[in-house]
Amino acid sequence: MPYVIEFAGLMAVFSILIVSPGADFALVVRQSIVHGRRAAIITSFGIGCSLLFHIGYTILGLGLIVSKSLYLFSLIKWAGAAYLLYLGVKALREKNVGVSDIAVDLPGKAAEAGRISGARCFLMGFATNALNPKAVLFFLSLFSSLVSHETPIAIQGVYGLLMAACLIAWFVAVSTFFTLAPVRERFVAWGRWFNRVTGMVFIGLGIKLATQQVN
Repeated sequence: MPYVIEFAGLMAVFSILIVSPGADFALVVRQSIVHGRRAAIITSFGIGCSLLFHIGYTILGLGLIVSKSLYLFSLIKWAGAAYLLYLGVKALREKNVGVSDIAVDLPGKAAEAGRISGARCFLMGFATNALNPKAVLFFLSLFSSLVSHETPIAIQGVYGLLMAACLIAWFVAVSTFFTLAPVRERFVAWGRWFNRVTGMVFIGLGIKLATQQVN
């Protein structure tokens, strides 16, 4: 029972993070519109595995080391900002989004040539979340304040697995919604403007991360 109450407290706070729009959400939406449901879901699993990465080093105490090292923390911060800027510039340089350019992802349909690989989708999701320095502080503070030091590491690991499962489930739901035919067709109709908007979102997030002071 104490562990159930402890986990409920974790999820109450974590649920706010899940639904808050950010780089992860923007990436999954873009993957859904440009590359289809398969790509978006695989990207979602990459984000979920990255969360396990954050929780893993937090449980082992490495998160505290990183948060106390200005050099290591700055390195993660600038790498994350550079990656978001890269995604933004890449989106701005892409051609118009057209129905013939994206995978249909319907049963019985053959995969289109040149469809983005699953490994690339997974790595995109993993890198976008892993290179977020705020996650270092978030999970460190979350576990430090809500998880007892007497809670076994194995139980904390179960917390992490369940949190990752919830995160993946959320983004799979987002992927499913944005790949519904009426929703997707509306975004595809924006054509070049969709690339411009999503590109500027990534660039804005990158600039915000690069200029933000995290205490």
